[in-house]
Amino acid sequence: MPDPLADRTRRAASFNTASAHYAKYRPSYPPALYEALEEALGRPLTGARVADIGAGTGIATAQLRERGAHVLAVEPGEGMAAELRRTLPGTPLVRGDGNALPLADATADLVTFAQSFHWTDPGRALPEAYRVLRPGGVLARWWNISDSSHTWVADQADRLRAHFGPEGAAHGAHIPGRADAAPAVGDPVVGALAKAPSSPGGPDPEPVADAPLTHRIPWSRRLTVDDHLANLASHSLFLVADAALAQDFLDHERARLLRLFPDGHVEERYVVDLVLTTRPASA
Repeated sequence: MPDPLADRTRRAASFNTASAHYAKYRPSYPPALYEALEEALGRPLTGARVADIGAGTGIATAQLRERGAHVLAVEPGEGMAAELRRTLPGTPLVRGDGNALPLADATADLVTFAQSFHWTDPGRALPEAYRVLRPGGVLARWWNISDSSHTWVADQADRLRAHFGPEGAAHGAHIPGRADAAPAVGDPVVGALAKAPSSPGGPDPEPVADAPLTHRIPWSRRLTVDDHLANLASHSLFLVADAALAQDFLDHERARLLRLFPDGHVEERYVVDLVLTTRPASA
């Protein structure tokens, strides 16, 4: 029987072999996302202390810096960290992962997981994030999810599953049980951590996180069919698959998309799933 943890670890590590490709073709995030972060913080991102966990090649890190935040990137993967250092040489970077953050207590206004929280153990990562947040600080987790309300996006997802099996969701669709599915909306772990443990007979436990606030932010980007397929190929599904199987899908998909979009361009459609929780000021 396949080991889900071993599979998740293998898929997470696969990005280190394709970090430059990942940085070149993966989508960024829309301005509305950062506006929602500022609303949750109750202040502009300018000057905010941000810990970007699972920073990867620095896609979100760069956008946070552009808005004036002081960002510390945390990334476990050697290849991804090397790419981040190459593209953002002035950004502080430490090696580590969300399950055991190498950061001091109460030092961040904002802790972010951009497309990375699903690689953690939530039972360990959530307490670590709240430990690092200052009282009143915000934990933000988000994912670019392909918007299957658009027919061509849904049809492509069907073809991926038909070709690769139940794990065949390379571009973010919510599929129960998928190794890198995003636990975005209605995260049960947040509720479980809403109160810290207390000793028998002791006082009521103090809250460590408010109930999650969720946002769904639609956006899109226009790019060539070949660049869209290169983005698709940067997902862990393709990186760990048999090379011939992966290439067969890409070749057939290119032909299909060029028939559907004869000008050679597609509009990639996304919804950003954003989950926000706040560490109470009394914590």
